[in-house]
Amino acid sequence: MIASTPEGVVIDVRVVPRAARAGIAGTRDDALLVRLHAPPVEGAANAELIEVIAKAFGVPRRSVTIVSGERSRNKRVAVAGVTQEVAEARTTI
Repeated sequence: MIASTPEGVVIDVRVVPRAARAGIAGTRDDALLVRLHAPPVEGAANAELIEVIAKAFGVPRRSVTIVSGERSRNKRVAVAGVTQEVAEARTTI
């Protein structure tokens, strides 16, 4: 679910768009489950995902990028400047 890279970490994420509240909601299918209020239209859900991940890890939005799965519910998200230990601690509910 969380892999270490030289720049930070890459996290497997499963998103649920159009949820009542946005935030990290645990894990599902070996991926971090993130609920998003935004619909998956014109990149709104991806923008909110970047915002939710940045806030959860305490990094600026520019440190978070979607590596793959931009048009899918299953995504890989890179977070720069975060160690694997910190990422695991912040994603545990």
